[in-house]
Amino acid sequence: MVGVFAALWIALAISPSYRSDWLLENLLVFAFAGLLAATFRRFQFSNFSYLLITVFLALHSYGAHYTYSETPFGFWLRDTLGFSRNPFDRIVHFAFGLLLTYPMRELTHRVLHLHRIWSYLVPFLLSLSMSAGYESIESWVARIVSPELGAAYLGTQGDEWDAQRDMDRAMTGALLCLALTWVGERLRSWARTRN
Repeated sequence: MVGVFAALWIALAISPSYRSDWLLENLLVFAFAGLLAATFRRFQFSNFSYLLITVFLALHSYGAHYTYSETPFGFWLRDTLGFSRNPFDRIVHFAFGLLLTYPMRELTHRVLHLHRIWSYLVPFLLSLSMSAGYESIESWVARIVSPELGAAYLGTQGDEWDAQRDMDRAMTGALLCLALTWVGERLRSWARTRN
């Protein structure tokens, strides 16, 4: 997975639409990859969690290459489905909740030894707080850098409720992830009792 993501990242690092925005967007990738590498000996996620993380980072890297509001796939979706804006950023925020809540649950389950409702509630709240935190950091970065780069980085596309809608998509993704996890665990438990 590391090799595939590294090849994809290198390909997307070549001639991005806006180099400065690409660098800002990739600060997240650098920090996240560095954290995973630094903690690998002390805590290893399951292969499934690493797969989910890789898919999320690939989506993010694709968005960073073009800027989220200008991805060709997002324009195709907009034109095909009749949306008023490029929806790629909403997809990635949904993917954040859907794809990263499971690794958060794995982390809290194995490190904090949370069980029952807490093993679902804490990862859900982590997902929400990280989404809100990202939106806050994003707004500060946009205020600090030049207005043109800040507007590209935010990618609001004229939507005054962009941050709230992004957090809502992350929350919806997290809820779906946890619902699927709960169903999967019930099915595994049922299969064990049948054997």
